[in-house]
Amino acid sequence: MAAALLGAAHAVAAVLKGDALDDAFSRTPDALSTNTAAVRDLAYQCLRAHAAIEARLAVLVPKPLRELDRRALLLVALCRLDARPDSAHTTVSQAVDAARTLGGDRFGGLMNAVLRSAQRRGDELDAAVSGDDAARLQHPRWWLDRLRRDHPNHWQDIAQQGNTHPPMALRVNLRRATVDEVQARLAAEDIATTRHGDTGLLLEKPCPVARLPGFAEGLMSVQDLGAQRAAGLLDVRAGQRVLDACAAPGGKASHMLECTDIELLALDHSAPRAQRISENFARLGLAGQVQIGDAAAVDTWWDGRPFDRILADVPCSASGVVRRHPDAKWLRRPDDIARFAKQQRAILDSLWRVLAPGGKLLYATCSVFRAENHKQVAAFVTRHADCQRLSPCGAFDLQLLPDTEHDGFYYALLQKTPGG
Repeated sequence: MAAALLGAAHAVAAVLKGDALDDAFSRTPDALSTNTAAVRDLAYQCLRAHAAIEARLAVLVPKPLRELDRRALLLVALCRLDARPDSAHTTVSQAVDAARTLGGDRFGGLMNAVLRSAQRRGDELDAAVSGDDAARLQHPRWWLDRLRRDHPNHWQDIAQQGNTHPPMALRVNLRRATVDEVQARLAAEDIATTRHGDTGLLLEKPCPVARLPGFAEGLMSVQDLGAQRAAGLLDVRAGQRVLDACAAPGGKASHMLECTDIELLALDHSAPRAQRISENFARLGLAGQVQIGDAAAVDTWWDGRPFDRILADVPCSASGVVRRHPDAKWLRRPDDIARFAKQQRAILDSLWRVLAPGGKLLYATCSVFRAENHKQVAAFVTRHADCQRLSPCGAFDLQLLPDTEHDGFYYALLQKTPGG
């Protein structure tokens, strides 16, 4: 466990310096990542609970440590101590060994003193957390303020969902299997699921992809149930020309190709990300075109033929999927939301040019912030007289808030009026 604690601390320290968690994992020294699953679990756990653990550490060590790697190791150790009180002896022993490896006997002694003190002062530490919304709900204060303003009746539930382990759902590839067939194969491997919609299966308990029978053969994909709503909302029909404008890693594009025979272009600005789309198409046995290009600069890649349907799954704050990306809570800054909104506006205005009259565009984000969702769409409709808002779900837009079954997503369906 000492090596896992050190590996997780290495990743957490990188995030606190401003790096993305995936990048931090890729740079974790081999000597610290002998147990990759444990390293990742500890790091994710610590970042989900970061504000609460910081509040506890501030009580235990009032003078902050200047060495970020040592502070990160204290945070990871405190997090595990809090999450696994039944293994307190092992946690303390292994954390002290890790501390000695990192900073010698002196830091080992400090680690031992801090963890022993945490055990004795549990009520005091709990009070420090419960008395502060940011610590109690484990989100930055500015983030909670925005949630409170945008969702006054649900802001605490949204924050609490952001601290949980995410659900795992599958989308069955109906070109290769039925939902019943896939569900039966999963059950034979003791993987319990419940059926959702036409293609979705929600796992009772998440499991490694390698355990999924038929995954390598393209019988299914891992895709959140909320993300699976996109294909149906866009209303793709056989023979149509369809653009997925920000497509990587290709889940929604694959879903549309599985639903019906269309001419689909999957666009992404990054070559490595575009390669992931191609790999997913190949695994699933799908024929879609993949192209590298900027959705906000259509003149650099568009061939002049309009699209009947466009999915604009635009870059966003990822505030609806933060439990999958807990580093986002601590990497984002308040002014990032305005920056994302500006980028979203540019993409929408650009893509509207290549949509055929009478065609439909589905605007999508994995955000719960109104500035990226409701306000963005309202402003777009005001700018474009040839835009009509449709209501496929009985309302002009659909805001899914994260819960035990799906993540947070936003959808708005827009149609270009004939002659537009």
